[in-house]
Amino acid sequence: MLPCSNASPTSRQLRELVFTVRLREAAARSLASDPNKKLQLGRNAMGNATIRISTLVGAALAISSPAFAQTSPPVSVCNTQPQAAACTAVRGDRAEGWAAQSRAEVMASHGIVTTSQPLAAQAGLQVMMNGGNAIDAAVTSAAVLNLVEPMNTGVGGDLFAIVYIAKEKKLYTLNASGMAPSGATLERFNALGYHADPENWGPGSGMPRYGILTVTVPGTVWGWDELLRRFGRKTFKEVLAPAIDYAENGFPISQRIGNDWRLPNALPLQRCCTELDPDSVKTWYIDGKRPVAGQIYRNPDLARTFRLLQEGGRDAFYKGEIARAIVAKSQALGGSMTMDDLANYKGEFVEAAASNYHGYDVFELPPPSQAWAANEMLNILEACVPKWAPGQTLASIGPRDPKYWHLVVEAKKLAYRDLYTFNADPNFVKVPVDRLLSKSYAASLCDKVNPDKASLTGPRSSTDLALGDTIVLSAGDSEGNMVSWVNSNFAGFGSGLTVPGFGILLHNRGALFSLDPKSPNVIAPHKRPFNTLAAGFVMKDKAPLMTITLMGGDMQAQGHAQALVNVLDLGANLQQATDMARFRHDQLPNKLEMESELYKLVGARLQEMGHAVEQVNGSRVGGYQSIMFMPTTPPANTGLAAGLGGYYRAGSDHRKDGQAVGW
Repeated sequence: MLPCSNASPTSRQLRELVFTVRLREAAARSLASDPNKKLQLGRNAMGNATIRISTLVGAALAISSPAFAQTSPPVSVCNTQPQAAACTAVRGDRAEGWAAQSRAEVMASHGIVTTSQPLAAQAGLQVMMNGGNAIDAAVTSAAVLNLVEPMNTGVGGDLFAIVYIAKEKKLYTLNASGMAPSGATLERFNALGYHADPENWGPGSGMPRYGILTVTVPGTVWGWDELLRRFGRKTFKEVLAPAIDYAENGFPISQRIGNDWRLPNALPLQRCCTELDPDSVKTWYIDGKRPVAGQIYRNPDLARTFRLLQEGGRDAFYKGEIARAIVAKSQALGGSMTMDDLANYKGEFVEAAASNYHGYDVFELPPPSQAWAANEMLNILEACVPKWAPGQTLASIGPRDPKYWHLVVEAKKLAYRDLYTFNADPNFVKVPVDRLLSKSYAASLCDKVNPDKASLTGPRSSTDLALGDTIVLSAGDSEGNMVSWVNSNFAGFGSGLTVPGFGILLHNRGALFSLDPKSPNVIAPHKRPFNTLAAGFVMKDKAPLMTITLMGGDMQAQGHAQALVNVLDLGANLQQATDMARFRHDQLPNKLEMESELYKLVGARLQEMGHAVEQVNGSRVGGYQSIMFMPTTPPANTGLAAGLGGYYRAGSDHRKDGQAVGW
């Protein structure tokens, strides 16, 4: 029969698949003559299984894929040795505009979706074309990404979103991040041998990075369901269908995702982590080996989970069969999550952190998200650049000048100093966001920066907090609704633990709690940890302008600020804004990472100024997906969707596998 597992096909299975595909035309003719007819094949062919056309297509895809046709050229020709000769080529230029721009912005008048994987973007767009809205599209795309980019997101993780509802002219900010289970006490962690790390004065001090102790109650499913109920047109039945189809019939793994497909060690409970979780290996690897780009991957267990959500909504996850399986997995490994922890989970709608930058209103996620540090970083640049470089602006200095990068990096250091000092769950501690985001406070920080010399960030530490594997997406529809969305497992493949039989990877967001009893972010039952996830939204004169999303651990807030400066100060379009080189500054070791061409341009001079600069590739600077609304002037007969009065523009990060799509 058609294999539903990730195992390679036997010779007999391959012959059966070929036979099945040869029956495709007969099946199509039969169904065309009688749409209600089900074509039955003999036992030797398909074991009396009912053949669906989508299954036949999936079989054909599987046969033609590199996983089956090993004579095909490799997909990632530059990741293998010897490298293909093509890897020595130089890049061609665009015919217009900035020669280095990877592709044009996507523009569309009815709806738009941009994500880090094409199948997910197209699934979201199709739902809109079938009568859904931007919220329906976002959930659809996120569900497909759970399958096609599983290391970065899933139903076992966290969700935040900022949603603009056009008919209300209002922003809604959702926090559907997870809370620590009932038994997550400082005393228990200490008893298991985990204590605060004196070298780590930031989030995660003393915590294991993976394993069951890092798992908090997942918030994603609650968030998906709540947004659909409140703002969507569709239900789980419609929006989860594309993900189910891909999970059951398979898809070819794309290049960047294939490169990132590596499970972390997740066992044992104490002195974690030295061993892989066997359930994760069974679910996410093929024949015990990590898959590569071009292989066909299936996850029938995840399809089962999505079908349970279609039938029972979020209660199936938090109170039913799925909840029991999550608790069983936790208890088997020494975790403390209970059925009550899951059943009592609720996300919340909160007020966004807000500031104004050069006349643009910037809205970011509030604590425990780190996103508000982008607001502070922009405030500092607005207040201090005129003092640090009298008579100049960031635009007049320009991104080819080392001074430009020095000033932006120093603003980041100041913002993250406050982030690491104060950020925590506001339901447990007071985070003085209003004071930290005031213009007067930003102005008070200017004297802390030497315009010609790099500053210290605190006691030098070797701790690297660059963990962070996440998906971001943006969507806009014909009514003018716009979504800025971030969904995550935190680290690649989260905790490294999988719920058997359900294809659910449990995230490791709890790894960002602190075990320092003096920290506002110290672990406690039902508390949310410091969260790196960020989603932003920009308005101009009370009208929606753009979403801003950029994933990648501690890169997110500093990445938001960089991308917004690219657009609002330097005049970049949405695609150019992400194609431009970025930096990543790691606060604890005070290390500055720069993409290769930027490093070659300004690295040596920044080193002379005291920065510890390293050259990195694009994997270290996150992935961006953003859209912008452009009103027509005047909004005459443009042929646009009724009532929209404009069109969308979108950019998608070339560092990822994704794309922006519109109609």
